[in-house]
Amino acid sequence: MAFPEALQVLSFARGRLALVALRAYAGGLLVGSPIKEMRDHLPAEVDGRIAAIYRSGGAIAPTGETIVADGDEVFVLAAEEHIRTVMRELRRSMEPVRRVMIAGGGNIGLRVAQALEGKCEVKLIEIDRRRAEFVASSLKSVLVLNGDATDEELLQQEAIEEMELFLALSNDDEDNIMGASLAKRMGCQRVVALINRRAYAELVQGGPIDIAISPAQVSIGTLLTYVRRGDVAQVHSLRRGAAEALEIVAHGDQKNSRAVGRRIGDLPLIHGAFIAAVVRGLGETEELNFFRLGQKKQTGRVLIAHKDVVIQTGDHVIVFCIDKKVVKQVEKLFEVGFHFF
Repeated sequence: MAFPEALQVLSFARGRLALVALRAYAGGLLVGSPIKEMRDHLPAEVDGRIAAIYRSGGAIAPTGETIVADGDEVFVLAAEEHIRTVMRELRRSMEPVRRVMIAGGGNIGLRVAQALEGKCEVKLIEIDRRRAEFVASSLKSVLVLNGDATDEELLQQEAIEEMELFLALSNDDEDNIMGASLAKRMGCQRVVALINRRAYAELVQGGPIDIAISPAQVSIGTLLTYVRRGDVAQVHSLRRGAAEALEIVAHGDQKNSRAVGRRIGDLPLIHGAFIAAVVRGLGETEELNFFRLGQKKQTGRVLIAHKDVVIQTGDHVIVFCIDKKVVKQVEKLFEVGFHFF
């Protein structure tokens, strides 16, 4: 909700670093220009990086000469306090969402409504009468409607054209796709559909649905942290599993690590993988929340990766893998020799 223009928002290093996916549109300062010009637009204290670009379904490993095109899906990385400034390079900022309609009063729909209650105006549509009554009793300020979210007349009665966000969160993929598509056609600004089947998620790509969320991909990142080698603090699965962003904690020294003590520009990274940022001096006991900015003291220095940055032991290194097939080689790079233990 903090970034309504974003397709995906991910955080690393306990919230110190943000990775945002968004669609580049004409009006952004950098659209139509080479990436190297971004530095000219940003204040001196702000740094950011375009981690990847997807155009017409294909991945582009960006360089300074890469030109950002209208319609590109762009992954941009920056310290959380600077991310909105960097995002403005790619499109005009949108106001925070104030009016939301949720289709589906199941466990997910109810939890989302509870999270939004009191923060914005929320309407929830549930087709099952008994479930609608239960949901209504669990919420104080949310308007709960017993009806079909794919009913055009109902959406019209509830002024769907005035809604800034439509969330289709039922247990039925087809209903979610139909409801979100209908809401978009009737004038809702942005629509999100929960889609369990991967084939459906791929079908809606590039259609009227702005964001297709897969529960499997949401949970897979947590699972991947347990199967990755080395000290992997976090894994985010991107673009329905085709790419990954890893947060790896560097250990060792120059004697037993191929990464620690070396410049990023000298690391033997395989094609399709690159270091996007480093967070140094991250406090072990700080609990940070990316979506509640300013509530707690932030620790850790964010270094947007440039070739002269030297990896130090304890650094949280953010590695972007455009193709997940190269992840194993990245993990090997950060493994330490036996004698370290």
